[in-house]
Amino acid sequence: MDPRFTELLTPFLKFIGDRELEPGSDLRELGLDSMQAIELLFAIEDAFGVSLPDEAMNDATFATAGSLWTEVRAALGDDAPVERVNAA
Repeated sequence: MDPRFTELLTPFLKFIGDRELEPGSDLRELGLDSMQAIELLFAIEDAFGVSLPDEAMNDATFATAGSLWTEVRAALGDDAPVERVNAA
């Protein structure tokens, strides 16, 4: 995942504590609620200059950090730099 993405996401996770954000991290378990998800969506779209499609606005997309990053990555398109994604 892009370090900018994890940096942007972390403040929305009130229960993250000292844990490291991983692709499989459950966003609801870490404190992301539906109102914050909307705020997060706007922050992501502003920070990355993308617009996530309406069909991506569902519980599955916001389930884990990795599932959300997958949608952001898709919105960035094929020309997004490879170094934005960690191998983990």
